[in-house]
Amino acid sequence: MVDLSVQLKALRLKNPVMTASGTFGYGEEYLDFMDVSRIGGIIVKGTTIRPREGNDYPRMAETASGMLNAVGLQNKGVHYFVKHIYPRICDFNTNVLVNVSGSTVDDYVQAAEIIQELDKIPGIELNVSCPNVKEGGMAFGVSPRALSLVVKEVRAVYKKHLMLKLSPNVTDITELAKIAEDQGADSLSLINTLLGMAIDAENRRPKLSTVTGGLSGPCIKPVALRMVWQTYKAVKIPVIGIGGISNTADAIEFMLAGASAIQVGTANFIDPGVSVSIAEGITDYCRRHGFKSAKELTGSLIID
Repeated sequence: MVDLSVQLKALRLKNPVMTASGTFGYGEEYLDFMDVSRIGGIIVKGTTIRPREGNDYPRMAETASGMLNAVGLQNKGVHYFVKHIYPRICDFNTNVLVNVSGSTVDDYVQAAEIIQELDKIPGIELNVSCPNVKEGGMAFGVSPRALSLVVKEVRAVYKKHLMLKLSPNVTDITELAKIAEDQGADSLSLINTLLGMAIDAENRRPKLSTVTGGLSGPCIKPVALRMVWQTYKAVKIPVIGIGGISNTADAIEFMLAGASAIQVGTANFIDPGVSVSIAEGITDYCRRHGFKSAKELTGSLIID
């Protein structure tokens, strides 16, 4: 038997496969298509301290081997989540983490404090790709000072697993990864979407209402893979790989590059059961290559 369990510090996953925030709703939307207990965890959609309407339509556009989105973190706020969503998903037989977003450090801190009181939520994932309104709109995740402050302040009040989702829109992702580790992050998930845009040539107009948006899907995989490899070598805390993972081979590549676990994102829109298939595929890969556990895959890339 292959042991698929992995440890993200104190957080145990039954297997290395999770679903990425913003692509899997709250998990309940997928119950007709798959058994969520067969994967390691779910990261629910971005949650903010106050309700957000999101951006104007159109806010999604297909691209070559990927998609652009500018949904804008539409959600009904953390208090709604606690009262209405949490009771429906708290008994899922898998780890359910909440992706936390904000426009100020206080936004993150307040949301984290509220979610900490939920017994069956073992961790949060901080989305630091949000614009910091007090810093002129620059994303927390691209400013070393802002990133350091938000992780430090959230860590001071949040005692469960603290995962930080890193932005790829930086010159050196390892610099930000080290800052997050130094300020107390338990794990790092990467990458978030790349900044991109699409144009309707016939109408000479952008395809998104916001002009630019977040690029995801298979097209970003080589960039994500490179950043996971670099980050794995730079920090000691677990790394969770995200970016264009569509099948078992993709997941294995991320683990060989240093990921302890992976998140499936855009592929959920194409095949709602793909995460279960990937978990099963990891077992098969380990058997074929003589690995007794999924943990042995992490960082086992051979470089001559």
